[in-house]
Amino acid sequence: MVTPPMTLQTLQGEQRLIMRQRIRMMVNQYEIHTVGPGDSEGPLVAFAQQKRMAFKEQVTLYTDDTKQVPVLGFKARSVLDLGATYDVMDAQGNPIGLFRKDFAKSLLRSTWHVEQPGLPQVTGQERNFAVALLRRFTDSLSWLPYHFDFVAGDRPIFSVDRKWGFRDRYMIEIPDPTIDRRLVIAMAVGLDALQSR
Repeated sequence: MVTPPMTLQTLQGEQRLIMRQRIRMMVNQYEIHTVGPGDSEGPLVAFAQQKRMAFKEQVTLYTDDTKQVPVLGFKARSVLDLGATYDVMDAQGNPIGLFRKDFAKSLLRSTWHVEQPGLPQVTGQERNFAVALLRRFTDSLSWLPYHFDFVAGDRPIFSVDRKWGFRDRYMIEIPDPTIDRRLVIAMAVGLDALQSR
């Protein structure tokens, strides 16, 4: 039995998601699920596939791996900009918000800014400064888990935690009810797909 796609209203009520990266021969795949009992993977919310050697200026997420029904996407305004801004759009191409890398701050500790109309700017940074430094200067430690906390002022908005394991698995916590979950999903995929570790 095929599970119908999750409605936007239902997705907006989710406070926890799981993202799993699957590495295939020439592509990276991302699956975003709700969280089931015991932190198991619930229903699939979105799926993305990206060629590993391709430019990473655009990513489309679909309802499933048939890639027939888009859910959202993000696209860089400029391919060669080190602090590129990525516009996030819904399935019809309407803007949801944006995220951008703070290039200067990211030299030592990856820092991203997320913007959604009507909400204050959200800033996300690697939680552990020592791990951030290790990841910057030692390529062989790219497997280290990372943890990003996104806040508006002092208010936690969402977090993305990469868990230990053979395959990349991320727990996404979203305590804020107002941030668009599609924007959070785009940022979570972007953390893995876009930033140099």
